[in-house]
Amino acid sequence: MDVVIVGAGQAGAALAAKLRALNHGGAVTLIGEEDSPPYQRPPLSKAYLMGTMAEDRLWLRAPGFWAENAITLRLGQRVDAIDRAARQVVIGEERIPYDALVLTTGASPRRLPDAIGGGLEGVFCVRSLADVDRMRPAFRAGARLLVVGGGYIGLEAAAVASKLGLGVVLIEAAPRILGRVAAAETADHIRALHRAHGVEIIEGTGLERLLGETRVTGARLADGREIAADFVVVGVGVQPGDGLAVAAGLALDNGIATDAFGRTSDPAIWAAGDCASFPWRGGRIRLESVGNAIDQAEAVAANLCGANRPYAAKPWFWSDQYDLKLQIAGLNCGYDRVVTRGGAAPSFWYYRGAELLAVDSMGDARAYMVGKRLIEAGKSPDPDLVATAPDLKALL
Repeated sequence: MDVVIVGAGQAGAALAAKLRALNHGGAVTLIGEEDSPPYQRPPLSKAYLMGTMAEDRLWLRAPGFWAENAITLRLGQRVDAIDRAARQVVIGEERIPYDALVLTTGASPRRLPDAIGGGLEGVFCVRSLADVDRMRPAFRAGARLLVVGGGYIGLEAAAVASKLGLGVVLIEAAPRILGRVAAAETADHIRALHRAHGVEIIEGTGLERLLGETRVTGARLADGREIAADFVVVGVGVQPGDGLAVAAGLALDNGIATDAFGRTSDPAIWAAGDCASFPWRGGRIRLESVGNAIDQAEAVAANLCGANRPYAAKPWFWSDQYDLKLQIAGLNCGYDRVVTRGGAAPSFWYYRGAELLAVDSMGDARAYMVGKRLIEAGKSPDPDLVATAPDLKALL
């Protein structure tokens, strides 16, 4: 069985490697739009942007790995279409046949409309190596940065800029930062951290438009205020990379819809990673994380080799800001109570009724590990014990 993988990010690379680890004997072709070999994305907005990580340290595998494992790596090539009837992917005039096709096409950043200045020079998004290479020269001490969006990407960029000596203003249209992904307690901790480092955070105020003729010079906010800026980083979310799936007529549901095994509505086509939505607790979910990209891709690889096992997601995430490592276990969807475990490195425990859903750990690795193990085991300790237990391990 010849497998073609479209998308050479974390999921695509993990899937190709897993196929060979499972002794898959057919051809494996991994196609990526970028010229760089498969690399990890989280350090882009952290260590790589800071200049403390070289490009080759981003690479997921040593340069010789792909050839040594008989994986055909095709870089800098964009797949134009999928011919489902012929079971071929189309690149220009070339057609590449497949027995199984896997879409690991990730997600792309949402951009500001040109009508409000999104197309001006000096306006950047953070998603690819090329994105960060373009913006890095602007991160110079004394420059003025405007961050649009108070999610993790925007906050990480603000932290790097502050550490490098830039003046930083971050605006968030919603009532508070991290409004979609974290409780007010976590947001309060992160906000205080940024303000202690000199970042100005403006919440509950949207962007009317960016200012400038050809290059951005600032922004006008919805309340009429104007902010000067030498450049802008936009972090207003991502959208699943489902363009090929749309054109091919595959079923969609907040991304490329798969069954529990990773198959799409076409049994010869599979999907994994940020682009794919899958069954979750009676509904469907799409996870944007390195952990899910790897785990789901490896599950699909196993199923391509005949395992026939449903994918059981174990969500976890992290964010590095200044010297804080925020670690998140579980998903907080539908929580109705947050329990705080205090101290210099607090943690916030999300409950729905008596059920523990998720944990946000502000630098307390033990709280993260205990919370993760409890959630994966389906155990929910008494909330009062979580807040007061001298030793968290006793909760296990």
